[in-house]
Amino acid sequence: MTASMYDDGLPKTAANFAALTPLMFIERAATVYPARPAIVHGDVRRNWAETYARTRRLASALVARGIGVGDTVAAMLPNTPEMVEAHFGVPMTGAVLNTLNTRLDAATLAFMLTHGEAKAVLVDREFADVMRRALKDVPQRVLVIDIDDPQYTGSGESIGEIDYEALLASGDPAYEWSPPPDEWNAICLNYTSGTTGNPKGVVYHHRGAYTNAVSNILEWDMPKHAVYLWTLPMFHCNGWCFPWTVAARAGVNVCLRRVDAHSIFDLIRNEGVTHYCGAPIVQNLLVNAPDKMKAGIQQKVHAMVAGAAPPAAMIEGMERMGFELTHVYGLTEVYGPATVCPQQAEWSALDIGERARLNARQGVRYHLQDAVSVRDPISMERVPSDGETIGEIMFRGNITMKGYLKNATATEEAFRGGWFHTGDLAVAYPDGYVRIKDRSKDIIISGGENISSIEVEDVLYRHPGVLAVAVVAKPDTRWGETPCAFVELKNGAQASAEELIAHCKKHLAGFKVPRAIEFCELPKTSTGKIQKFELRKRAGSVAAIDV
Repeated sequence: MTASMYDDGLPKTAANFAALTPLMFIERAATVYPARPAIVHGDVRRNWAETYARTRRLASALVARGIGVGDTVAAMLPNTPEMVEAHFGVPMTGAVLNTLNTRLDAATLAFMLTHGEAKAVLVDREFADVMRRALKDVPQRVLVIDIDDPQYTGSGESIGEIDYEALLASGDPAYEWSPPPDEWNAICLNYTSGTTGNPKGVVYHHRGAYTNAVSNILEWDMPKHAVYLWTLPMFHCNGWCFPWTVAARAGVNVCLRRVDAHSIFDLIRNEGVTHYCGAPIVQNLLVNAPDKMKAGIQQKVHAMVAGAAPPAAMIEGMERMGFELTHVYGLTEVYGPATVCPQQAEWSALDIGERARLNARQGVRYHLQDAVSVRDPISMERVPSDGETIGEIMFRGNITMKGYLKNATATEEAFRGGWFHTGDLAVAYPDGYVRIKDRSKDIIISGGENISSIEVEDVLYRHPGVLAVAVVAKPDTRWGETPCAFVELKNGAQASAEELIAHCKKHLAGFKVPRAIEFCELPKTSTGKIQKFELRKRAGSVAAIDV
């Protein structure tokens, strides 16, 4: 590139350029609002000055034990104060934080610890047994740090070399940590679900964590000192980057070990919660809770939902509670949410069905994401914005992973053509919003016709008795595949397969109507996602219905 007069004598220096990192957010919160509350967890109440000092102690103590730049520190923790602290203390050393899914089995955990070359792991007592078994199959030496949360009353023995509080006591609360010299440096490692093989290690950089944390604020118009309830697991995409978002707003982290409606409503009421995130299953849990459990909430509560599009019944239920629902979309590879469905003022005059249709779209790019586009995955050309032509949804920009750890082939394929390929099939609308039609693997091809499982699910969600639903392909000797619906009913609700079939016939073309329906509790991940791969295994044995 040819230099211009705007380059001559105008160097990049420490005075006019700094690497973007979300670690600066906690330093600012502690400096500007030292006495403001930062952590709430049972009887634990800490302000930002105390929380910052604890993260510096953690960093100092880890460095003293040989942890440094490029090392991996894993965390097997629920949503507790220590998990918030790890999001700052670990990367302050230059190390990379690997938050582990607390519902995984020992073999999968052993793979992750080995593949990520973890040098240390923080372990809550609840998960000591599975971690002990996992560590037996890890070849390298791992420093195990025990955490004994008073909120946990179950069994579980210490397995580590040192207790977390003792570790912090050995650290320096005034430790002089340094920001990364390059914002491209890794900050976190997250493993995908690995439903079709070994999990892939998704690597985040400091710049992406910073930009997504700020985008969360912008998309929600999140005010200073917001009170954020941790219903979303922090191990999932680093809590969609909200540990850093909350620090940037000098807000309050209201910790929650386990999701249940009673605890959530109590905390919303007693702690003045203003914001929380969750999968549709969490929102449904709250909507369908007894009315007396919801009583006494005076403040406006903002809820963010990702995953399946919110059906009309959920939107209506949230509105009755006075909760404002924001629909976002993303993947592990884009730091959690990277698109949002902003509600336009004129939508409020529409009926609930039309509002649900508009709100069900995945929307537009996050403020600090460069682009989201629906493209033909072969030609890489944009599809027409007609709401009909299907392509693959793709991302480009800062809120995109560095790539997959130790997997250059998968990284190259994911970034083919200069875009991150999500594998989600979508359409684009004239107003710039996009809507996912299905995962490529979830499209049902029946008699040569493509059927969107999401379209069928949307119809079933309109039935008043349906709590959750998943539609997958069922092998069929005549049609190749036909839709098979797995349905979880609301407590106390009754509905027959014939009733649901009749309901679908009112809203769907005949070939899209499920030919098999099974009532069951749907298998879900720890983040509330329905495990369709498990249902595909069952679909072949579900009896078909003559429709």
